[in-house]
Amino acid sequence: MGKDDSSDDDPVKKRNRKIPKDVYEAELFRLQTELVKMQEWVKATGARIVVVFEGRDAAGKGGTIKRVTEYLSPRVARIAALPAPTERERGQWYFQRYIEHLPARGEIVLFDRSWYNRAGVERVMGFCTPKEHTLFLRQCPIFEQMLIDDGIIVRKYWFSVSDDEQLRRFKSRRNDPLRRWKLSPMDLESVYRWEDYSRAKDEMMVHTDLPTSPWIVVESDDKKHARLNMMAHLLASINYEEVPHPPVELPKRPLIGNYQRPSREVSTYVDDHVSTLLGD
Repeated sequence: MGKDDSSDDDPVKKRNRKIPKDVYEAELFRLQTELVKMQEWVKATGARIVVVFEGRDAAGKGGTIKRVTEYLSPRVARIAALPAPTERERGQWYFQRYIEHLPARGEIVLFDRSWYNRAGVERVMGFCTPKEHTLFLRQCPIFEQMLIDDGIIVRKYWFSVSDDEQLRRFKSRRNDPLRRWKLSPMDLESVYRWEDYSRAKDEMMVHTDLPTSPWIVVESDDKKHARLNMMAHLLASINYEEVPHPPVELPKRPLIGNYQRPSREVSTYVDDHVSTLLGD
């Protein structure tokens, strides 16, 4: 019986295919290498980049940010993950506390959630008034256009996860002592308010998905696919160039003079925990 070639073009089947571990790791490393090249271009040219990561809870934003920054210099690439606003910050212009985290020349800032909190959790949970929400939707495109007009490169990614996969990840966190801290009452509330968040996201997109600052949707039911897709898109969307570096030659070790290292007894060392594990 002949092969049904039409099945190869089925977008659902393509999405359900899992990337082999070795292919994933090789491509991840290649993309991370390119991100380092982009970082060096940012330093050399004084470019400023803002990358916004938004999406539902447990959509994979944090894991993607971790892979993006894994080999980047923290002096160039910073993560801005702001806590709930203080009482003083609540009395400021809404965008004010985000402005101080924007990049200077030669910097990249990745916002792990951003000013779009007002269009999401604040809107759904009632942490802002309808008037404040409406004002945000009107001012946000203007605010972002100001950043772009000043030369800042802005990229916005929305991580889209299904309700079944989100619930599965919540259950996994509940039983994982290393990730239990990620599960908060606010996360559980998002399960009950799935449709409310969907409506809030749709309304946000209508007002803020603009030609000069579009939203890029990252399907994230498969975390590995989401990471590679997002990183590849970011790199392809920025016209960076590889910056040549002069070769580095290590100097020859100088001849040792009459220096003598102090005795170990004069310093305090950490206990040899490894020897305990090995039973020495």
